[in-house]
Amino acid sequence: MSRIRATEPEGSPTLPSRRPGASSRLMTPPAPGSSPDTTSLYDTVALKATLDEIRAVVERVTGLLLATRDGLILCSDTHDIEDDSVAAMAAAAAGLSARFTAQAQVGTPRATMFEGETGYVCLFPVDSSLLLVVFGERDLTMGLFNIAAKQALSQLQQSLVRQPRA
Repeated sequence: MSRIRATEPEGSPTLPSRRPGASSRLMTPPAPGSSPDTTSLYDTVALKATLDEIRAVVERVTGLLLATRDGLILCSDTHDIEDDSVAAMAAAAAGLSARFTAQAQVGTPRATMFEGETGYVCLFPVDSSLLLVVFGERDLTMGLFNIAAKQALSQLQQSLVRQPRA
């Protein structure tokens, strides 16, 4: 039996491979200039109030979660979701989407969206240290969810501009 070996065009970057013994968990390196404890830089009470306001104003959003780029939860407005696990997976998804878009040569990711049987989830990089996870209703089109999720992101960014860091 002969093996088929894929060849890549000269000069194209290769996909990363797992080293023997390497952990299967995807890790995202901290953003340049970020401190090990990004959570202390933000007023989490004010951020939680902002998430509550966004949920009240933006239709068809069923939950919001704000996490650090290293997967720590800052605050959330969700129901029946393991926030800590979602925050960790958001960091992993952000790292994977950055590698994927780089490999596909489409630039830096602005959003990562998933559609499931019972709804949507979208991940946005808010700034160099924050990720926003937006959950959407079940019976939406992807386009309508995209609009609602981007409204939520815009409102959060406006709030962060007005909010002094701790």
